[in-house]
Amino acid sequence: MKGPDDLDSRIRRRGLMLVLSSPSGAGKSTIARNLIEKDPAFELSVSVTTRPRRASEIDGVHYHFRTRRDFDILRENDELLEWAEVHGNFYATPREPAERAMAEGRDMLFDIDWQGAKQLKEKMRGDIVSIFILPPSMTELKARLMRRAEDQEKVIETRLRNAREEIEHWTEYDFVVINDDLDHAFAEVRAIVAAERLRRDRRPGLFDFVSGLLDEKID
Repeated sequence: MKGPDDLDSRIRRRGLMLVLSSPSGAGKSTIARNLIEKDPAFELSVSVTTRPRRASEIDGVHYHFRTRRDFDILRENDELLEWAEVHGNFYATPREPAERAMAEGRDMLFDIDWQGAKQLKEKMRGDIVSIFILPPSMTELKARLMRRAEDQEKVIETRLRNAREEIEHWTEYDFVVINDDLDHAFAEVRAIVAAERLRRDRRPGLFDFVSGLLDEKID
């Protein structure tokens, strides 16, 4: 006997583009990593950046680390879906992996800032689901940045100043999650994803399914 999961897999669905944004230290990267690990339907969009690589980061896994010259070439050749300057460094979404995933009906996860989210919405509004992650307080945000111990004090001060400007853009997102408790925040994100996958306009396979229902002969 086939269960509900088997039925859902037989109904063709268009992939969604999930955008997670937050001030640095509010938890979006941790939530994104957990989502990738627990939900095999998602593929992470690995951003291109001119930021220097941290000791804990791997090129091609956490980011595609590029020189400013290489970044400019990608931008000039229209190989980037969006780009933004953040904290003096450039970040961008490569076009080809995202377009391939959407064409194949797979979900893409974007760990990007509000500038990038705005550009993606302008180009692919119907495919975007955007979530802004808020910290429970500015005091806790600073504590998380300090505990991370990967940035110099001057960099942390810059991130805290910029956090206020970033938070002002929270109303531009479809959903807002306050990350006071990571497990609870992650559960809320997964609930949003589950609901968005069931939207009628994301499931073109429903037309064939409903036609079959109406044509079905009842004994």
